[in-house]
Amino acid sequence: MDESTAEQIGRAFVLTLADLVRKDPHELRIGLGRDMRLSAPTMAAAYRDGMVSEGAHVIDAGQVATEMLYYLVGSRDLDGGAMCTASHNPKAYTGVKLVQTGALALSGDAGIGDIRGLVEAGMGAAPGGGSNEEIDLWDEYHQAALGFVDPAKVKPMRIVVDGGNGMAGPMVGPVLKKLGMDLVELYFEPNGEFPDHEPNPLLEENRQLIIKTVKDEGADLGIAWDGDSDRCFFIDSDGRFCDGDFICALLARSALQTEPGGTILYDPRSSRAVPDVVAAAGGRTDLSRVGHAFFKRRMREENAVFGGEVSGHYYFRDFYCADSGSLPALRLLELISTDGRSLSELMEEFHSKYFISGEINSEVDDPQAKMDEIEAMHPEAEVTHLDGVSIDYEDWHFNVRPSNTEPLLRLNLESLVSRADMEEKRDAVLAVIRG
Repeated sequence: MDESTAEQIGRAFVLTLADLVRKDPHELRIGLGRDMRLSAPTMAAAYRDGMVSEGAHVIDAGQVATEMLYYLVGSRDLDGGAMCTASHNPKAYTGVKLVQTGALALSGDAGIGDIRGLVEAGMGAAPGGGSNEEIDLWDEYHQAALGFVDPAKVKPMRIVVDGGNGMAGPMVGPVLKKLGMDLVELYFEPNGEFPDHEPNPLLEENRQLIIKTVKDEGADLGIAWDGDSDRCFFIDSDGRFCDGDFICALLARSALQTEPGGTILYDPRSSRAVPDVVAAAGGRTDLSRVGHAFFKRRMREENAVFGGEVSGHYYFRDFYCADSGSLPALRLLELISTDGRSLSELMEEFHSKYFISGEINSEVDDPQAKMDEIEAMHPEAEVTHLDGVSIDYEDWHFNVRPSNTEPLLRLNLESLVSRADMEEKRDAVLAVIRG
């Protein structure tokens, strides 16, 4: 993608959005944001020019985190929004996240294909007639984020924060300081050069510094964010990475305290810790396909109070059913403050019972053939196909699903017996995948 492509996408987005919300393009009000990538200023300007040339009014928030674009669209009841970002990807990448009314994401199933078709067909001369304005959203967003916790309940803590030179520093740093947190800051300034590591905390090599710093500083915990800061990840005081499904279980329990009997969404890769905790707390669970576009739609369909993915995406009904990197951090700090146990102690509840492999990727030539082979080997199991293939036994289960963008199969496996049992079963499934 280059600026010319971005302008065409901006134009096609307006036409697609007009069909989705059933308005004339000249009636559309669309939010725009960009992250800290080196190409973001020129790419965002091209998206803006394309949208304006098709008659839309663009409200440009400038350099912001992705969830701030969602907030802009949701809080002002805009018709849609475009966030110029490549999320957690390496420095050279660029991209755009597109949403419609209510910050509901466009996806390959709804909207993205239409935009692609328009760009490929060519759209001719643009009618013009649009306009744009620039706004500063920062103070308003910080106040809105604080509204998701009771500041009086949050106790001061020493926290190592790693922004990965993404948007987390300005997005959540001022809020944490207002809550009295003692921050040890790592790469907390936005910098599209990413001088230390890629902004993807799911990769183990990108977590080494924050783990070491948490232990060296005797911190209560560590929090890391991805590049556009719509995901966050936690390190306990022992320097142990907290798996996303276990964090989901904790945040779900917290959500059910304020809404007893509510619905919690989780993904097919998740530990059984999530449905077990929700059931014990009196809530109900449902599954969603992996991916923020699918989760946001399911959140609305099920009126779910909260949802979480293994990958660190956490969704809140009261935040336009959108994912956020700041709200999980704030909610978890409130939970730790009121529970009285440390994050390490809270995690032990799960580590002692649920033995998970984490996501393991394997390059394969024919992902579907491998999934068919795996399914055929487990005729006595409960088998479902919501996302890839899920194989469920009473005391262990796994999910194998193809990547949307690479020739990879992704395995997540869990045993309720022991770590050794998990490793044995993990290796057996991997032998089939890689055989």
